[in-house]
Amino acid sequence: MKILFLEDDSIIANLVTDFLNDFYDVQHCYNSSDALRFAEEADFDLYIFDINVPGISGLELLKSLRNFNDATPAIFITAYQELTYLKEAFSLGANDFLRKPFEIEELQLRIENIKALYSIDTDIPIEDICFSPTTHQLITADKTIAISAKESALLEYLIRNKHRVISSNELLQNLWEYDEMPSQDAIRTYIKKLRNLIGKEHIQNIRGEGYKFE
Repeated sequence: MKILFLEDDSIIANLVTDFLNDFYDVQHCYNSSDALRFAEEADFDLYIFDINVPGISGLELLKSLRNFNDATPAIFITAYQELTYLKEAFSLGANDFLRKPFEIEELQLRIENIKALYSIDTDIPIEDICFSPTTHQLITADKTIAISAKESALLEYLIRNKHRVISSNELLQNLWEYDEMPSQDAIRTYIKKLRNLIGKEHIQNIRGEGYKFE
């Protein structure tokens, strides 16, 4: 599970990040401009935003993301006690709200609730194959096939965006860092291997456009 955590209090940030990193992949940032950049550069399963942060508020940040059709679940944490902030958070599309001070274990319970509600990190069936994004495995009735973390991320991205044509450039921008981007030929090699493993009918090659999972 990949989490984007926005918190400008360094003590809280370090405590929460150190704890959560034992269970999840946490990207922390101190201000809303960095959070927005991270959200644009990569896919996250959950946002955890403080409200009062440098730059625009966490509420305004979520509003901006929702305006771009980003439906990633969001949990707000804040020292504010007024009901007004709670109402605004939910009106903007927040999924949960936690007031400071809080127990880190309570935050984890809320994360696990979101994880269950949205079926995050659960195995994905592909006909008679079970795909596990967490363990990077393709499981059939008689064998288990290990694939690389990048192959797993690519397959999961295609599945999460099924019925939509995904260009090679979109895959590169969302799954690789700028200085680590492979060539177009490398993308084709990844796709070819995945098609051989799960069946060519599931990953369609749309000539001149990209790939589509069906």
